[in-house]
Amino acid sequence: QVQLVESGGGLVQAGGSLRLSCAASGRTVTMAWFRQAPGKEREFVAAISSGGGATNFADYVKGRATISRDNAKNTMYLEMNSLKPEDTAVYYCAGTGRIVIPTTAARYDYWGQGTQVTVSS
Repeated sequence: QVQLVESGGGLVQAGGSLRLSCAASGRTVTMAWFRQAPGKEREFVAAISSGGGATNFADYVKGRATISRDNAKNTMYLEMNSLKPEDTAVYYCAGTGRIVIPTTAARYDYWGQGTQVTVSS
């Protein structure tokens, strides 16, 4: 069982940026970020392959987000800029042993507890 712990959330003004981190207790093949706003379903944000050579982004963050990982530290990062109030959500880190990058939550085996991101207008 791999434990995932997110950090880096907080209150940010619209137009600002943030960097989220996800520390894993062990190695996972594919890692991803999802988010869930109040009253909404959990949705895919971005994912990265084992070696970092392949990434996938949701359309609503393309051009605004960067995902990366440091396998020596078992840590994944999400950097987002030009933040909007609609980016407000709890952001979750997820991991799976699947090689092909999934974009659905059900295909991820490990989850963190989430970190709150609030973007004020």
